[in-house]
Amino acid sequence: MDFKQIQELIKILEDSKLGKLVFKQKDFEIHLEKQTGVAPVVSHTPAPQHVVVEPKVSHATSQPGNFVKSPMVGTFYASPSPEQPHFVKVGDKVSENTVVCIVEAMKVMNEVKAGVSGTVAEVLMHNGDSVEFGTKLFRIV
Repeated sequence: MDFKQIQELIKILEDSKLGKLVFKQKDFEIHLEKQTGVAPVVSHTPAPQHVVVEPKVSHATSQPGNFVKSPMVGTFYASPSPEQPHFVKVGDKVSENTVVCIVEAMKVMNEVKAGVSGTVAEVLMHNGDSVEFGTKLFRIV
């Protein structure tokens, strides 16, 4: 899909009564959404989610650390695909912007970042685990 075709999709959305338009084509997906009084928002990949980090002692391990928590309800994945290695493992050094996992929600893969710098002390979930908003995913020290 080229820029002209994207512009045509934007024009279609602007001229319609629709609030949102999603276009999928093989390995390409584009989401257009109207906002009142401004031009449509264009994105082709989901934005990384903000992470809730809670510094306190884990009741499960009684060890200090910062907990990376799930920003949404979904399914936890430790790697980008079953054939690829995990994003992080115990002992890995991470920065605030290190992607530590994916939480899938409604067929959208949302990257979760560490939110803090440190060392991964515990991975608290397994691939395919269901998570709720605020579920502890990792302990970072």
